[in-house]
Amino acid sequence: MEDYYTLLGIDRQASEDQIKKSYRKMAMKYHPDRNKNNPRAEEQFKKISEAYAVLSDAEKRKQYDRFGADGFRQKFSQEDIFRNFNADEIFEKFGFKFQGGGDTFQGIHEMFSGGGGFGQKFGDIFAGQQGRRPQSQKGDDMETSLPVTFEEAALGAEKRIIIQTAGKREETTIKIPPGMGNGKKLRLRGKGYPSRLGGKPGDLYIKIRVEPHPIFHREGDDIVVDLEISLTDALLGTVKEVPTLTSPKNLKIPPGTQSHSKLRLKGLGVPHGSGNRKGDQLVRILIKFPRELTEEQREMVLALKEQGL
Repeated sequence: MEDYYTLLGIDRQASEDQIKKSYRKMAMKYHPDRNKNNPRAEEQFKKISEAYAVLSDAEKRKQYDRFGADGFRQKFSQEDIFRNFNADEIFEKFGFKFQGGGDTFQGIHEMFSGGGGFGQKFGDIFAGQQGRRPQSQKGDDMETSLPVTFEEAALGAEKRIIIQTAGKREETTIKIPPGMGNGKKLRLRGKGYPSRLGGKPGDLYIKIRVEPHPIFHREGDDIVVDLEISLTDALLGTVKEVPTLTSPKNLKIPPGTQSHSKLRLKGLGVPHGSGNRKGDQLVRILIKFPRELTEEQREMVLALKEQGL
């Protein structure tokens, strides 16, 4: 997977203006109107446009920086990438003109609109939609949020929801896939607003809101939990029962374990993508020191101190 920053020839600290400037320069170089019958140039144009769609959006760029190229494409579909990315808005900002004979970028109009109005979404070029004139207008999409528990998001679940459009109420079941992240969206095709021009209904996007858990928190595909142990257990080693998302597990704590170190329970984290791989559970060790010592305990500690401990 090619890195978006590398595709646009910019560094990871590039400003919004630098990103726009670089994309404009490359779009002029690789645009199909300037590269007739050159599929390699068209493919490069698609790649840099995808890179720009992500890096020009603050939230998408944040997610890309967090997960990296491979992780981002596993979590975000091409539809996610190009959602709310409109060709006319972008190219007008660049100063491209769409009218007048002989203009170099006249072909942009047809490429992104299928020869019709310029309202076609930018992502259609990647879905093979260029050259097709839409026969009817799709209804508007709808968006709602759905609270789920930490366990439901991590392990997957089925939820009953009520959809209300055009005065109608419909109850349906949706599946929360394992490993669902906070803020991710599920799409229900045809469950959005009806079309006013006889086309298909829009889609319903359900934004997942993961409720915080009292003891677990998530770091990527790993689940982290804190475990307090005594000073003597840290020095001598011990075995402790640790809660997990499924059932408690025994964890061996080796002698000399340091406070805030993390011990790993493999495969007890969040499922990764659509495969069978899972993250791990990380147990952060917190050594609990006594606030007060008895006289006998104090004498023992002093004796240990004399031994160089």
